[in-house]
Amino acid sequence: MNKIFKLFKAISLIIKQPSLLNKVLDDKDVNKTEVVRSYHLPEGLKTIDLLDLFPDFEETVQPFCSLDGGSTPLDLALLKAIAKNKPECDYFEIGTWRGESVANVASVAKHCTTLNLPDKDMLEMGLDKGYVDLHRFFSKERKNVTHLQANSQTFDFSPHFNKYDLVFIDGDHHYESVKMDTQNAFRVLKDESSIIVWHDYGNTPNDIRWDVFKGILDGTPKGKINNLYRVSNTLCAIYFSNPMHSEIQKPYTSPNKTFLISLKAEMISRK
Repeated sequence: MNKIFKLFKAISLIIKQPSLLNKVLDDKDVNKTEVVRSYHLPEGLKTIDLLDLFPDFEETVQPFCSLDGGSTPLDLALLKAIAKNKPECDYFEIGTWRGESVANVASVAKHCTTLNLPDKDMLEMGLDKGYVDLHRFFSKERKNVTHLQANSQTFDFSPHFNKYDLVFIDGDHHYESVKMDTQNAFRVLKDESSIIVWHDYGNTPNDIRWDVFKGILDGTPKGKINNLYRVSNTLCAIYFSNPMHSEIQKPYTSPNKTFLISLKAEMISRK
């Protein structure tokens, strides 16, 4: 009787506040159950070791401000390393924020295009003006960066089809948004050597964000699911057209690498 009472109470609350249904559908266990049922991936994607991708991995990340909402240094270094290995790299990004990722890639890529919600739309959503004004902070002066302002869920991607060597998805992380961004990312890839990177596949390098994972899987063409991986030591998932050596990442495994980190802080001039 107690379970029945809780069920009717839950239904009553959803009727009074329909937005609660989204919270139920976004629940971690619900998404994990759907991924396991549809894709048989209870342990998530197999992991590619960073040193298998780049045996001589060494990158300088700049800019990096170590503030909320950004990528980790290794996430940024991964993007930069991929772009550096793509001659005349053409890069597309969904989700600009402060512009750290696109600024790092712009230092080695031929051209970068980044897409984000218009400032006007963010203000109308009630977002703080200070937050909105910080968008493009590090990238707005880069001459090889084009900033597009539009909603990626309604944006016409057709002029960008078959154009990009590297696509980075770091926009809205809800399931439906990730799914549509993923579908469009595959449409804008230039050729079979092109790569997609998704940020926040996990909140840490070891866990899984099941809503994001489900969006990636449901947005990826069925024949390409086996070419999805996570990248060790980062928060990222990645797509390659060619099979890569990979294995399931077990919890509490011993580290197989360390990183030499040199920190230098530089004051930003205030204009």
